[in-house]
Amino acid sequence: MRRLPITLAALLLAAPAWAEPCPPPPDHSEPLAALVAEVQAAESAAEAREIGNRMWAYWADAPDDQAQAILDRGMTKRAGYDFLGAIKDFDALIAYCPDYAEGYNQRAFVHYLRQDFTAALADLDRALARAPDHIAALSGRALSLYALGRTEAARDSLARALALNPWLPERSLAAPGAPLAPPGEDI
Repeated sequence: MRRLPITLAALLLAAPAWAEPCPPPPDHSEPLAALVAEVQAAESAAEAREIGNRMWAYWADAPDDQAQAILDRGMTKRAGYDFLGAIKDFDALIAYCPDYAEGYNQRAFVHYLRQDFTAALADLDRALARAPDHIAALSGRALSLYALGRTEAARDSLARALALNPWLPERSLAAPGAPLAPPGEDI
């Protein structure tokens, strides 16, 4: 009987740093809405790109230092083509902060790069359930749906993304004659 408390204490000491619950994600809805209005009024792709970078600063603002460290580490691994390592980090981030949309969005991006479009789509849907106006997730969803041959759904997702940011690089896919152009204007 005396061993149980010692074993329990050892387990508690060995618990991961994120044994405490993740705080709620920061609410950046007001500044993001202002940036959406700014990007919609942008006069050039360069101006829109700068505004988009400011959006990324909000999306990539994790709930706490632990979550931020995991997110940053996963993004560094992804940039270094360590996709399995990145997925492991994003899995840990999602386990720790299941309400943080960017964990799902980043894991989806890695799945997309690995051409696992079904897994990417599932994570993008999870990200959008938490952040419905996440422009990058909407765009990624459109690209994943297109890769899966689901053209109508891809068209709808890209239209939603372009309604928020008409300067997205993916806008060329919705141009007349392009594969995600409105029906009748596509290839």
